[in-house]
Amino acid sequence: SSSLTRIPMAEQNPQIFELNNGTMKLTVSNYGCTITSLFIPDKHGNLGDVVLGFDTLEPYLNRVAPYFGCIVGRVANRTKEGKFTLNGTDYTLPINNGPNSLHGGLKGFDKVVWEVAEHKQGDNPSITFKYRARDGEEGYPGDLSVTATYTLTSKTTLRLDMEAVPENKPTPVSLAQHTYWNLAGHNSGTILDHSAQIFAKHITPVDQTQIPTGEIKPVEGTPFDFTTAKKIGTSIHEVGIGYDHNYVLDCGEEKEGLKHAVKLQDPVSSRVLNLWTNAPGLQFYTANYVNGIVGKGGAVYGKHSAVCLETQGFPNAINQPNFPSVVVQPGGKYQHSMVYEFSVE
Repeated sequence: SSSLTRIPMAEQNPQIFELNNGTMKLTVSNYGCTITSLFIPDKHGNLGDVVLGFDTLEPYLNRVAPYFGCIVGRVANRTKEGKFTLNGTDYTLPINNGPNSLHGGLKGFDKVVWEVAEHKQGDNPSITFKYRARDGEEGYPGDLSVTATYTLTSKTTLRLDMEAVPENKPTPVSLAQHTYWNLAGHNSGTILDHSAQIFAKHITPVDQTQIPTGEIKPVEGTPFDFTTAKKIGTSIHEVGIGYDHNYVLDCGEEKEGLKHAVKLQDPVSSRVLNLWTNAPGLQFYTANYVNGIVGKGGAVYGKHSAVCLETQGFPNAINQPNFPSVVVQPGGKYQHSMVYEFSVE
């Protein structure tokens, strides 16, 4: 018999893979499905890397990154006091953000090695990652099979399709992609001059521990109003240390089953990102807690150096009956797609 035992895919080393269609180039790791770089042309055709991150996997593995580029789950965002009840059973999650549980717990989907199920080159290159979360992992009920596929669907479009199938118990599922975007380039300073248009007339206001009160509040006449494009820096000083709020995606046009969530534009490079999704919410986060992190090429990332556009189920939805449910039943399927459409204007 051979003395070589085949290492199961799931135990493979964290590594970085590339998708390149000649116009844009994505690098992504099987560790946390993490986008480590994305090169996009500007108005002059010059490629720039528009996501915050690190040159090697070490800082990700050493948990230096505040969720740079990764997929978070089983449940993104905050769950109040790390507790919920489902079908009469009480569940307790790790507390890792003030009094609450954030982004799936201490070792969420962002901190595990996913299996590489498929990696295709060509005009529409793609990579598919798989992960099987176990019953009781980070306190969540039931085994859950998850897949995530990144595809360059056109010269300047990136698509992410995520699916999750509960195998034996109902469970909350809400995945989010947590890339920190700076369309001027990851090393170009703050995003306060970027303009944003968010296709949402309401937000879910939060208490002092960042848990939604349950209210659905109009943005009209408040600093949260991005229904027409405005600079992110215009009213940011009126919302404490910055934006970190869930927007109710209720007024964007639809395309191929996805809603227009946000249009982000950088005036210097003229790069534009239009984001489309089938999720009900968008966490709009302006990197308020990023403070002197040394990233790619020695760039120092500070407060407001990027913006996260995390399409998601509403925060703490499992404990808020008036929010769209994030519970998925065995035999059912969670499906979450995002299209990142880049252009210049």
